[in-house]
Amino acid sequence: MTFGEQPAYLRVAGDLRKKIVDGLLPPHTRLPSQAKIREEYGVSDTVALEARKVLMAEGLVEGRSGSGTYVRERPVPRRIARSGFRPERGATPFRQEQADASVHGTWESSSEQTEARGAVAERLGIEPGDRVMRTKYVFREGGEPMMLSTSWEPLALTGRTPVMLPEEGPLGGMGVVERMRAIDVIVDNVTEEVGARPGLAEELALLGGVPGHVVLVVQRTYFASGRPVETADVVIPADRYRVAYHLPVK
Repeated sequence: MTFGEQPAYLRVAGDLRKKIVDGLLPPHTRLPSQAKIREEYGVSDTVALEARKVLMAEGLVEGRSGSGTYVRERPVPRRIARSGFRPERGATPFRQEQADASVHGTWESSSEQTEARGAVAERLGIEPGDRVMRTKYVFREGGEPMMLSTSWEPLALTGRTPVMLPEEGPLGGMGVVERMRAIDVIVDNVTEEVGARPGLAEELALLGGVPGHVVLVVQRTYFASGRPVETADVVIPADRYRVAYHLPVK
């Protein structure tokens, strides 16, 4: 193989990928068998197998027990809108995460006290082992799981206050900005960092993905006068959604 030349299995996978993208192998079509790939492309069984593995890892095909490998239905990505971070009164957790006014979603949540560890403690500017309130959310649109979120708030700030539990009490479900305002903490800034990684097994089970699927992770932190008051990881299936930002020019 000369410099810059692709390995045989990648060349085979690339040609099959093109056929899938171009519609020559439409969704639910059975992928050519390993023997047919070997014959058509003049490659070994090992190369044919590795090419199929590449397509499976990319989420383009899926194996069906006792039946073979088939082209997967490819969803058209929908937008998850992130606005210019203007705090709104009464913003619910769903509205915090989804700024598109046309979307009407629901969520489930559970909260528990725990200790801050590693990156969470660093993002909150507290010591490892300090107590935090951790809240896990599953967001749904039309009954379909679309997004997960795990948030952490330092109990040194919210402990023994009416807003200690994000989804309970007089301001339960009203969002970080409104809840913090109730204890005289004025949120004035928020940062977000977006990355991608393979989804964890428990995340994909909740989101309806398959092993190997990639998720987008938005690391969001709210600040009040430079002090972090809440940080969260928002997890979004990358094959179904795109994150779109609308940032006003000042």
